[in-house]
Amino acid sequence: MPLDERKRYLVTGGAGFIGSAVCRHLINETPHHVLVVDKLTYAGNLASLAPISGHARFRFLKADIADAEAMENVLREFKPDVLMHLAAESHVDRSIDRPADFIHTNVVGTFVLLEAAYRYWCKSLQARADAFRFLHVSTDEVFGSLGGDGLFDESSPYRPNSPYAASKAASDHFARAWHRTFGLPVVVSNCSNNYGPYQFPEKFIPLVILNALQERPIPIYGRGDNVRDWLHVEDHARALVLIAERGEVGATYIVGGGNERTNVEMARDLCRLIDELAPAARPRDRLIQFVDDRPGHDLRYAVDSGRIRQELDWAPREDLQGGLRKTVSWYIRNEAWWRPIRERVYAGERLGRRN
Repeated sequence: MPLDERKRYLVTGGAGFIGSAVCRHLINETPHHVLVVDKLTYAGNLASLAPISGHARFRFLKADIADAEAMENVLREFKPDVLMHLAAESHVDRSIDRPADFIHTNVVGTFVLLEAAYRYWCKSLQARADAFRFLHVSTDEVFGSLGGDGLFDESSPYRPNSPYAASKAASDHFARAWHRTFGLPVVVSNCSNNYGPYQFPEKFIPLVILNALQERPIPIYGRGDNVRDWLHVEDHARALVLIAERGEVGATYIVGGGNERTNVEMARDLCRLIDELAPAARPRDRLIQFVDDRPGHDLRYAVDSGRIRQELDWAPREDLQGGLRKTVSWYIRNEAWWRPIRERVYAGERLGRRN
């Protein structure tokens, strides 16, 4: 790519699971410059950026997206061509315990960032303003719960059921409103459940893997028949860069892996892989324990990613079994990444039991 086509990417939440995957992709696979803005909450981890932290095209700034002055300053000084907004509180169980944190970051933070981006865009030279894109990254949970049939697509109505989903639905609506009312060049994406390396171990797949490796009980909500569509995080990262660079302004793109599994099926698949890769005295699936269900637990998510496949020529490269094998192998090899989290930040305790 010619030097004059190199872009400047500002990635909010870039020390998180999906954000760090996006940054590693941008540095390793493109010529673009990257500035990460991250508050470094419990789930933000600079170790997830260690593979690229010394690169000449990479910078990091600790800041809160809800800090208007800080956002104004970073946009003015860095002059991004693309703002990829991934900063969010994202765990449903924590949103039941502490919904205010989700309103602050996901709703107020998105509003502050949109306002700062709008002022930056208005003051930019015409060529930079024409090229600027604000990619707002969201979730399929905003659509609510599916029955046994059908898929969510870009025209599905919003029916969020958890405080997390409601906060992301609100932020989606704000992003679209700043495009339709003020002309800000916004693109929105909604994704299915992600998995892969560097995922904070409160989430389902790393929690199962680490509990199995440590031969601790593996809790499954209800009867484990809730269905999720699984997408490898590196496939998602590629999709997000494509959307940011080639997506239609004002449009929404849904990104999914097309891999539906019930939670109990996924847990058993992971246990079999762990038994193969890190043998123990007894099969790990004996550790599975069914526990009281989460309040408002959506039955099924599944998405139709036909638009991004057709318009942007994207398709996932990882099949589910291969991706899970790589993920389990990564956690086995990278105890130095996850053990400090388990010992100092989150030990695997039950969340989402607000009284």
